[in-house]
Amino acid sequence: MDEGSPNLENGCLRRRGFAHYDCRSIGANLGYAARLRSLLSRRRNTTTGASAASTLAARSTTPDSITEEDPGDGLTNDLLESCPFFRNEIGGEEERMVGLMRGKRKTQRGPLHRPVLACGVSVLEFPPGETHWVEPACPYNTTNRPIEVIDQGALYYRKYFYQQEHQNWFGMDDNLGPVAVSVRKEKVEKTPNATSHIYRYRLLVRTSELLTLRGSVMEDAIPNLKPSSSTKTVNTKEVIEYCAPEVQISCLRLGTSGQQTEDSLLKLDEQGLSKLYKVGVMYCKAGQSTEEQMYNNHDAGPAFDEFLDSIGERVRLKGFDKYKAGLDNRTDSTGLYSVYAQYQDCEIMFHVSTLLPFTPNNRQQLLRKRHIGNDIVTIVFQEPGAQPFTPKVIRSQFQHVFIIVKAVNPCSDNTHYRVSVTRSKEVPAFGPPIPEGALFPKSKAFAEFLLAKVINAENAAHQSEKFVTMATRTRQEYLKDLVANYTTMTAIETNQKFSMLSFSSKKKERWRPRFLPDEAQCGAVCWQVVLDDCSQSTLVECFLAISSDSLVLIEETTREIIFVTPCKSILGWSTNTNSLRLYYHQGECVTVHMREGGDRDELMEVVVRLRAVTSASVAQELSLKRNPLGQLGFHVQPDGVVTQVEPNGLAWTAGLRQGARLVEICKVAVSTLTHDQMVDLLKTSVAVTVAVIPPLSEGVPRRGCTLQNCKYNTILEGDFENNNNGSQLTKGVRQQAVTSSVRKRYERSFSPPRSSNSSGYGTGSSCKSSASTDRFNNNEGTLSSSLSTEERWYDVSECGLGGDSGSTPPPLPIRHTSYDQPNSPKINGYSLHESPQHDYQVGEKVTCVVKSAKETMRPINRSQDVYVTQLKVGMQDYTGQSADSERGSEGSNSRPLSDGHSDISSSSDRIFSALSEERERKSSVTTFLNWKPGSRGKPGGGFPSKKK
Repeated sequence: MDEGSPNLENGCLRRRGFAHYDCRSIGANLGYAARLRSLLSRRRNTTTGASAASTLAARSTTPDSITEEDPGDGLTNDLLESCPFFRNEIGGEEERMVGLMRGKRKTQRGPLHRPVLACGVSVLEFPPGETHWVEPACPYNTTNRPIEVIDQGALYYRKYFYQQEHQNWFGMDDNLGPVAVSVRKEKVEKTPNATSHIYRYRLLVRTSELLTLRGSVMEDAIPNLKPSSSTKTVNTKEVIEYCAPEVQISCLRLGTSGQQTEDSLLKLDEQGLSKLYKVGVMYCKAGQSTEEQMYNNHDAGPAFDEFLDSIGERVRLKGFDKYKAGLDNRTDSTGLYSVYAQYQDCEIMFHVSTLLPFTPNNRQQLLRKRHIGNDIVTIVFQEPGAQPFTPKVIRSQFQHVFIIVKAVNPCSDNTHYRVSVTRSKEVPAFGPPIPEGALFPKSKAFAEFLLAKVINAENAAHQSEKFVTMATRTRQEYLKDLVANYTTMTAIETNQKFSMLSFSSKKKERWRPRFLPDEAQCGAVCWQVVLDDCSQSTLVECFLAISSDSLVLIEETTREIIFVTPCKSILGWSTNTNSLRLYYHQGECVTVHMREGGDRDELMEVVVRLRAVTSASVAQELSLKRNPLGQLGFHVQPDGVVTQVEPNGLAWTAGLRQGARLVEICKVAVSTLTHDQMVDLLKTSVAVTVAVIPPLSEGVPRRGCTLQNCKYNTILEGDFENNNNGSQLTKGVRQQAVTSSVRKRYERSFSPPRSSNSSGYGTGSSCKSSASTDRFNNNEGTLSSSLSTEERWYDVSECGLGGDSGSTPPPLPIRHTSYDQPNSPKINGYSLHESPQHDYQVGEKVTCVVKSAKETMRPINRSQDVYVTQLKVGMQDYTGQSADSERGSEGSNSRPLSDGHSDISSSSDRIFSALSEERERKSSVTTFLNWKPGSRGKPGGGFPSKKK
């Protein structure tokens, strides 16, 4: 294709016209298939799994061998030893949480489990009335955890093409190798705003790469394509050139029609789909540890039988008509019985060592090892007193994951089990996570946990290099067979009349694909973004994909989902320069930075898409003032929902309404605050700025969770203790430091290494706190505060929301810093804490997702920044600093020196706290902010109390 080709020049716009069907399609990289051909031809068989650990010593003594040094991760317990080339999971590993959420957690390091909502997410496009989110979607609900990774997108051809009118095109591309493309044109159901029939093209592009491009494009989005009024007219050439310009059109030939061709394509697409799993089970007696010892245990002990009966049913093999996993169900040559289980539509057959044939004169027990040694996942059952397990004792190229189960008090009414996992280092972490120090009672819940762990283990192992290479070679042979045996001589029409006009300037002006974000585009529209990962204080390059059903963030390097939320759970958003903060569920938030290029505003495209597929609203930023008595004039619940606003009061005048949801208070995310902290922020800050999600038109609060007892409202209750025994603090006495786990969480969430006075979402310090000079002079560097003798930091309700009446409350967390990080080199409004994880090359661009070669990240000269927020409050309004002084301090590399409270409080600063000293709260749910009973009729009186 010519360098001046419109497809190449407008590759950046192309990907917004293409709607991906599933998550794996988002990561599809047609350019990678060209390099994959040479990699497959050069790759040698490498030693992986248990063999890599067991043969380490032999390979290290060979002078000419080039070995990779890997000492293991050093994690060990009484079930498991650390082993080279393996990674251990001994309990306490966390789920990855990239946003600001509730719950105590340490800084997340090392391998992390995928978020619970990401488990089972595959398809992003659903017909109207259907959704993936049948059950309530709550990120804190971990009781019903589905199977983690199932490629449901592989059913795309079966659902939308199979036995329906469509075209299949096969060819041998000079760069990509064998290629198979399926195209189908269909009429879109009319939407309420549609004035005429709309057509779309569904597309499947298969190469040797395992990730397949699957999705659709509206006919109106394809440039220079005259709209048609029938599904009979198929513009194959224009569709393929627009969606997959890497494919050589000239090499494609029309596939033969018939059932055999479609069945071959089904087999190719569903190659990786399976609901059948075979798992080895080895029996380790007390004092044993080696492979030979375990294989030579002739019979099972009572503890082992008890375990087998708890995880499945013992079945007679002869005549067994379900999944038999290679066992003989006719002549009993592989034993009389085995153990079988079903879980979430999956079938599991266990290869139990003691139920397989025993050979007395063969210490290797090959009749047993031929089954267990070829299983990817193996359960090692340990009796009490068994030695810790290590993969070094196993010799197998296929055994990549070992799940160690140790019995505690077996064969009793108090039987429990402990679980640890060791996996080959190429296998990613998989769930369900093992709680720290977990002791599982013998129960159905334990059996389901173990079965889920087994299924996820095998699915994760298939993502390792060894099995990916095997699957890729098989896929390549399938494609070659289609090209060789299922093609005709019919080529795609080149349509010469358009190429004759290719030099006219008029055509170049017309070449601009239209961005169609409306509800008719049900698939996922994608952008490249940089995610602010609050849990690890780093920036992560991601794909942001928004469909009519879900919003997902997929990490570019791993192609794994690191964040997902239903569109119906999105509450609102706010924008600043080139960044977007998304509020979801109960007010939790994530922040992404756009990676710009060209002459468009991608941020506005995301906002338009959000408006089309969600009922969310842009967040309003309000500056609230106090009346002469220091009252704000509204009531708020612990979850941030405003229940009452004083009619025509100052809060009402500022724009606050009943049903609104506070998501930020003085730049602090409400999702990270306890109720008492939220009350204290509203009471003690001189200038109160809030980010508010407005209610629905009926005045009903926007809610992203339908669970009646969502854990969001209870996670942080009681985290902080009072240690002053009811006595009032004297002037100059410091408040006790917050616990380290919560302190680190606040510092991570709100104080990454950025400037303390950034513009936009900058630090919202008050004038009294900015004057403090000794805010962080405590030895540990923790958050601290001093209180005067005249007043407590906050009032304690009679219901006991947060401790005794004389208790010292926790310090407030540091405010949100700016969206951009001024202490790092900026790229289009965002900056990197560290070097990018991956250097992008031209050949690594992802079709319909990654921008073209001409769209490398470069700054754009803007006349002014575009803000979507309805009310803009300048930093000078509540910091006492001018905008110029804020800009001048952007180069600062220090942390914010205040969290909104002065170390030395004066009566003039906190007169409103003294006035509300004897205030009564109505209940532990609704908080009456800064209102004093009996204030009705007084000048500037507060909100009146409700009659009981």
